[in-house]
Amino acid sequence: MKLLFPLLAIIGGIAVAAQSQINGGLGKKTGVLESSFISFGIGTLALFFAVLFFGKGNLLAATAVPKWQLLGGLLGALYLTISILVVPKIGVASTFAAVIAGQIVMGAIIDHFGLFGGMRMPMDVKKAAAIFLLFVSLYLFNHK
Repeated sequence: MKLLFPLLAIIGGIAVAAQSQINGGLGKKTGVLESSFISFGIGTLALFFAVLFFGKGNLLAATAVPKWQLLGGLLGALYLTISILVVPKIGVASTFAAVIAGQIVMGAIIDHFGLFGGMRMPMDVKKAAAIFLLFVSLYLFNHK
């Protein structure tokens, strides 16, 4: 059971990498924003049926949450649109190296300040060194 969640995360990463290339190709034919719209539309339909047949939560509870907690969809649309724009230019691996760098930096900021209701985990020298090395690897990964 301990391995289930890391394995699911790996499967999620595989899906996102494949999705990026697929959406990049779609974007070349339909346009960047149009591709994002198509992708979110199909995803919305898939989730609609998943909620309809398997959902156990309460969609109406979304009206009671702080409004900033509804920004996830906008951030997802921003990410997807940027991915569709960037992948055909620099490839999936280079795009993901940069995406991961952005995720880790923002994650460290969120942890350091305890943003969005998270537990505060202050930045230390080891984390700062890891972020520096992350950017060194990003440079090496993209330097031709």
